[in-house]
Amino acid sequence: MAKILIIEDEEAIRRVLNKILAREGYEVDEAVDGVEGVSKIKSGDYDVVLCDIKMPRKDGVEVLQEAKKINPELPFVMISGHGDLDTAVQSMRLGAYDYIQKPPDLNRLLTTLRNAQTMGHLVKENVKLKKRVSKKYTIIGESDAIRKVKEMIEKVAPTEARVLITGPNGTGKELVAHQLHEKSNRSRGPMVEVNCAAIPSELIESELFGHMKGSFTGAHKDKKGKFEQANGGTLFLDEVGDLSLAAQAKVLRALQENKISRVGSDKDIRVDVRVIAATNKDLRKEIEEGRFREDLFHRLAVIEIKVPALDERKEDIPLLVEYFVKQITADQNMKPKKFAPQAIKKLQSYTWSGNVRELRNIVERLLILGGDTITAEDVERYSGKE
Repeated sequence: MAKILIIEDEEAIRRVLNKILAREGYEVDEAVDGVEGVSKIKSGDYDVVLCDIKMPRKDGVEVLQEAKKINPELPFVMISGHGDLDTAVQSMRLGAYDYIQKPPDLNRLLTTLRNAQTMGHLVKENVKLKKRVSKKYTIIGESDAIRKVKEMIEKVAPTEARVLITGPNGTGKELVAHQLHEKSNRSRGPMVEVNCAAIPSELIESELFGHMKGSFTGAHKDKKGKFEQANGGTLFLDEVGDLSLAAQAKVLRALQENKISRVGSDKDIRVDVRVIAATNKDLRKEIEEGRFREDLFHRLAVIEIKVPALDERKEDIPLLVEYFVKQITADQNMKPKKFAPQAIKKLQSYTWSGNVRELRNIVERLLILGGDTITAEDVERYSGKE
């Protein structure tokens, strides 16, 4: 049963609204003015707030502004008199879902409340999903090497600086990119990823910048590129060292001028994008050998974050194993298993060319093939490292 808070200083209007909404199956609570309304929002759990604009002590706009600080996802429907329309429009700019004029039309009132309630549920689900995704990209470890990476993320994330993330394959460069986005002022915007190594060179420009219908064989309709899709958010160029020189030139222009043009078009499109790049290559060496543009390197590497190899932080292996056990058993509906101390020591004795990704794969294999408690013998038998 949805719960609605009515904030209205006129008792007669409160009584009528309460009666109508209760008859429709809503659970209704009341506040006689804005001060009481804010107090109830702090302590209560409401699906929608129906709030008058003109009230003594604290008006509806003030209530809305304070409520958005308490619970940003809570939908507000404002009740406005004929003279309050400008204020009602202002309240929508401040985050109200809609406004209803006095005296309220019953059908419009109920439709608006249902729609506001649906929107509120969708926003809550989206917030939960974002939190779940954020957990997926948690950086695990307490070693000095990984602590330095975390400190860099905290410093750099709130800025607009471009970041180049370097490190071997399997170290978790994408985790750093996602953390930079989640902790930035762009976190409510999109995070768009492009694996530059996985896209054929003849298609990479279309993928990044989009194309117009008929611009090449197979271009059956206009298509937005990743730069446009990431507008207002973050574009993550993974394996940026694999970009062709032609694509590098276009990326450089996009970074210099904050605009792109689709393949087959001479029209410029302005974009507001923060670019984060990652590579497992030594781009300075690639520059010397003529495979990467030096001017693009300096545009991308305003800040450089090096993600350490697992062999440089083996003290993190116990935490990583614990995290992977929880993650894998939850994802695959498996019974959790413990790793014996000797099994952990055995894992720490190995060299990890595939880094954290390789460790995760081996933990999954051990959970499937090992006993109820994973022993050192299980590690030797099933890890494939001996």
